[in-house]
Amino acid sequence: MEIGKAAEELVNGLMLMPWGQVSASVYETGRLVTLAPWLEGHRERIDYLLDAQRSDGSWGAPGGYGLVPTLSATEALLRVQVRGDTHPAESRLRPAADRGLRVLDSLLAEAGSLPDTPAIEYLVPAMLAQINGHLPDPLPLPAGMSYERLHLVRSWIETGADVPVKLLHALEIAGPAASGAPAVRPTPIGTVGASPAATAAWLGDDAEPGSFSNARGHLEALARRHGGPMPVGVPITVFERGWVLSWLMRAGVPVDVPPEMVADLRAAIGPAGTSAGAGLPADADTTSVALYALALLGTPYDPECLWAFHAGTHFSTWLGEDGASVSVNAHVLDAFGAYVAQRPAAAARYGQAIRDLSAWIRARQQPDGSWSDRWHASGYYATVACALALDEYGGPESAPAVDAAVEWVLSTQRADGSWGRWGGTAEETAYAVMVLRLVRGGDEPRRAQAVARGLVHLVQASDHPPLWHDKDLYTPLAVVRAAIISSSHLALQ
Repeated sequence: MEIGKAAEELVNGLMLMPWGQVSASVYETGRLVTLAPWLEGHRERIDYLLDAQRSDGSWGAPGGYGLVPTLSATEALLRVQVRGDTHPAESRLRPAADRGLRVLDSLLAEAGSLPDTPAIEYLVPAMLAQINGHLPDPLPLPAGMSYERLHLVRSWIETGADVPVKLLHALEIAGPAASGAPAVRPTPIGTVGASPAATAAWLGDDAEPGSFSNARGHLEALARRHGGPMPVGVPITVFERGWVLSWLMRAGVPVDVPPEMVADLRAAIGPAGTSAGAGLPADADTTSVALYALALLGTPYDPECLWAFHAGTHFSTWLGEDGASVSVNAHVLDAFGAYVAQRPAAAARYGQAIRDLSAWIRARQQPDGSWSDRWHASGYYATVACALALDEYGGPESAPAVDAAVEWVLSTQRADGSWGRWGGTAEETAYAVMVLRLVRGGDEPRRAQAVARGLVHLVQASDHPPLWHDKDLYTPLAVVRAAIISSSHLALQ
């Protein structure tokens, strides 16, 4: 891999594909099969679901991560048969749906500790109700879930009340009430909630052949771009650019950033921060990473807007968030720290928050030295975010936590030299290499040997399993590519 050329191609690609580069989603594709059989690429979406089914009958990642995509794919295949959709592989539909139903019995029974993915408390009841409408014997809700909250949301939307921007991303849970909901308006590019499923739910199931609207045009563009299957979240313009530029510049990768990209990144940040992309609410994570990228680009911008997300002891991803994210708070620490480093007088405004954030992050480190997070399935993502922020801005009192993170990374390297939760991946190997090389002492012999063993998994990377949290797991392809390029650069130094 020629690092400079790869980085240049990656950054230029961000300008050519401004909605973002995202992997296909089983959940979202299944919802489009159910909600929009009129949309071009319908057969290809069914093929994708059939081909993505695992040998045990499930879809998605292991454990609890399989529940949402398996519900979506199973319900979609049942719906195809009920509607009588024509499909060349018609003989495969019923067996695939039956295998999905069988595995759902065990997934629902074992769903006591489901992953903290967005809207899961609504998605599971909504899809179970749909599946049970096809069955003589209903499947049970997982322990701790109910239909009550779902019914409340649907009743609320039916009244025409304003829908919180956060909820728009999963508008499909509203069922028939989502269709043409008067309080919902697509963005100028046609998306509702940056979600194909939400957009299709708002359009409804009676779209006239040949009709056009911004929302329909948006879905048609996505269908053509992805060959039928759908991504879980688009657009992710600001999110993608912030993360790509941050990874590359933090690692010292030489790259010329187009000035219009820098200007766009700056313009995206308003008094309330910025969102990952059109149709999504402003969030502290995207705002922080964008601010950090601007600081690394030599154009620091006052992070005052982040105070809107201050929750006393920490910073929330968005207002009213249930739970908390260590990676979000690590990114806020990066944003404050990088700004104060270039504007020392700002220490009066942000110095105490930097100290408080550092302590909050340290207190959430696992006994083994790692961190885990609500926005990524892998501890390597959370650990690289926390270790790098603490090493750079956490002060000398953070040194033991950083050292413990390094030891965890060293101790969890696989026999083949890779790192990963379920199996070695290039993405997780990239995060491990960043920890070993970017925190102080990166030339220590044990670290250098571990990095050398991991390098082959970076330079030969081709497949990137989904690990990022949305309604189901997904891969932000350009972001992961940036992490791999950055780590390869570090490993080759």
